[in-house]
Amino acid sequence: MDFSSKQDVEIEMKFPADDFYNLLKGKIQHLSTISSDQKKTISSDKSLTFTALEGDLLAHYKSYKATVKITPKPEGCLVKVTVDYEKLNEDVPAPDKYLDFVVNVVKDIDAHIIKP
Repeated sequence: MDFSSKQDVEIEMKFPADDFYNLLKGKIQHLSTISSDQKKTISSDKSLTFTALEGDLLAHYKSYKATVKITPKPEGCLVKVTVDYEKLNEDVPAPDKYLDFVVNVVKDIDAHIIKP
């Protein structure tokens, strides 16, 4: 039985798209020193993909991949986070808490950088 699924969420930011993308892209180097259990892919269309290779996520999910796509807007940007995953079995919950965590981090970055 296939337990593959997908979730996505969009977050509007006041932070400019290029700046936010460069911030995330630059921090990827730091993430690799903290966690070696994920593969990071950077593409030229302002998207970043994180694929779980080992660790806690794979205790519940056969596969887990999160893609962050940043789209410029006249004022700020739109950040779309898409999570593709396959649960190990039907009893495993959707990874809502991980998606909520990413949304909160993006909002915190926007609030911290865009101060009145």
